Amino acid sequence: MIIDCHGHQTLVPQAHLDFRDAQMARLADASMPRPLQPKMTNDEITQIIEQNQLRLLKERGGDMTIFSPRASRMEPHIGDAQTSNDWARACNNLIHRVTQIYPDYFAGVCMLPQRPNAPLDDCIEELERCINELGFIGCNLNPDPSGGHFNAPPLTDRYWYPLYEKMVALDVPAMIHVSGSCNKAFHATGSYYIAADTNAFMQFLQGDLFKDFPTLRMIIPHGGGAVPYHWGRYRGLADMLGQPPLGEHVMKNVYFDTCVYHQPGVDLLFNVIDNKNILFGSEMVGAVRGIDPETGQYFDDTKRYVDNLGLSAKDLYDVYEGNARRVYPRLNAILDAREKRHDRS
Repeated sequence: MIIDCHGHQTLVPQAHLDFRDAQMARLADASMPRPLQPKMTNDEITQIIEQNQLRLLKERGGDMTIFSPRASRMEPHIGDAQTSNDWARACNNLIHRVTQIYPDYFAGVCMLPQRPNAPLDDCIEELERCINELGFIGCNLNPDPSGGHFNAPPLTDRYWYPLYEKMVALDVPAMIHVSGSCNKAFHATGSYYIAADTNAFMQFLQGDLFKDFPTLRMIIPHGGGAVPYHWGRYRGLADMLGQPPLGEHVMKNVYFDTCVYHQPGVDLLFNVIDNKNILFGSEMVGAVRGIDPETGQYFDDTKRYVDNLGLSAKDLYDVYEGNARRVYPRLNAILDAREKRHDRS
């Protein structure tokens, strides 16, 4: 089985967009009514999913996508607590609808109603709702709710501990994923995402988070940002800072995906990072949607790059399925139910 750990619902029904527009209008004019949660038919959802993510998943040989709301539109830097809570609920409910319509192909991961410098109580409540009521298997955690100003505490700060405690109790991981950039110095997908990935790893290196939470699991997407390319730098910094070797200090808890859009980059990722720390991911339909003129293939068809590595059957299993089952243990029940449905058919 091939499980894509990194998929976003980048295309949505018009009612969902209209709801967000109504939220924005109310932020500009507080006298306007609080928008009601959007309503849409299954047909409106299926038309989009079947023409895009589901079609590409099947065409590229995949079996299931771990699916979350569109990252660039999580927008924690916009609005007040009510706006953030309503928007997170709307986005997560839409993901839930997709997983209910297509239980064989999509497993849900939630966004959290984060806001700059705000307590995490609402995030914990929404996480519990999505895991316990909607059957989700993890969350996306934004390390920079400011939208590109990086003024949040580092991920090792005790500010985040209540959320980590809940994640451990629920046995769910987080993918570290920023949203859209409101800082003109950062292009969202070209620099902001990669900078945030790299920052997150360095924060983990500097701190001792995993001593306090030895079972906490974090996925750093986009191939780990710049980390694999500069692995010697981080090994050296760990030594200079008096930290244990990275394999002991960080890599028992941190994982990278394969959202790297050319063969040399994927080659480097697997040459540097242990296979047990790599989960297959494509981020499609996402940051880079075009065809590479050098290969004639889509940039984000990352399965091609992995298949070209010449990995053993065991290593391929781990990257395509086994590691995802281990990092997202709640996925096992979803896959077991999928297998039973297939057996009955």
